[in-house]
Amino acid sequence: MIHKIGVLTSGGDAPGMNCAIRAVVRAGLRYGLEVYGVVNGYKGLVEGQIIKMDRSSVSDIVNRGGTILQTARLREFKDESVRQIAVNNLKKLGIEALVVIGGDGSYMGAKKLTEMGINCVGLPGTIDNDIASTDYTIGFDTCQNTIVECVDKIRDTTESHQRCAIIEVMGNHCGDLALFTGLAEGAEMIITPDHPIPEEDIIAQLKKLHDADKKRAVVIISEKIYQDIHAFAAKIQEETGFETKAEVLGRIQRGGSPSAFDRVLAARMGAYAVDCLLDGKGGICIGMVNNKIVAYDIYEALQLPRDKHASMLRLIDILNA
Repeated sequence: MIHKIGVLTSGGDAPGMNCAIRAVVRAGLRYGLEVYGVVNGYKGLVEGQIIKMDRSSVSDIVNRGGTILQTARLREFKDESVRQIAVNNLKKLGIEALVVIGGDGSYMGAKKLTEMGINCVGLPGTIDNDIASTDYTIGFDTCQNTIVECVDKIRDTTESHQRCAIIEVMGNHCGDLALFTGLAEGAEMIITPDHPIPEEDIIAQLKKLHDADKKRAVVIISEKIYQDIHAFAAKIQEETGFETKAEVLGRIQRGGSPSAFDRVLAARMGAYAVDCLLDGKGGICIGMVNNKIVAYDIYEALQLPRDKHASMLRLIDILNA
């Protein structure tokens, strides 16, 4: 039987992380556990930035974006000697288990800590939706809605000026944000790592639309596909006749009040993580598959193929035919 658990957020922030923290703290207290928050992720774990939390620590945070525990990246955490410092800090306080909220890099740290005697459970907190062991990650839905709101506004100007808009969205080698946004917006083209389109084909299709007197065009592109999206937009303008503007939405996509979906998802996952720790489980990550909360071994989860939404590409082809 465990008596003390900790919770931390790691990697990039995502809306809904605070909801997950709240669920872990409230569930832990409900079961009679002492709950501690680690400030600044694994970096704070190594530096001993650990605080005791109670119900008031997580009051009025469900509507707040970001993470009240803050987050930081620590590449040195891959070294066992650095992780041992973290383990020692936890043991000094009698903390026996840990909930880690973050992406796949954070998962690997959680697995390594489990192998060193501190049971860890990972929660998928990332806007990119790039964790294959869950249909949706905490923060993805909010980010998608933020992007749709931005694209709606860009479309107004694009249509008024009869332009082509090239809009780059986040995703970190995962195309889900572009895919979902493109479908929601009825974009003329969607370009992702899983759905690449040769540059000459992009230009040919946009030229065809321009010559057919199409009043505007919206192209959604995942980040890191084009090194210079503005140069690409200039080339499109030169070769298609469309006045073309590139928009890089950037970190505005990360922030904001979490959606109802992300709040509920985070609450379900956070409470389930505490149940798993009470059952003596570690080295696992929580996901939602077919609306059911499930757990995977972290190594297994990281090996799963990232093609969970590949069928949506066919739908887009049908709707854009």
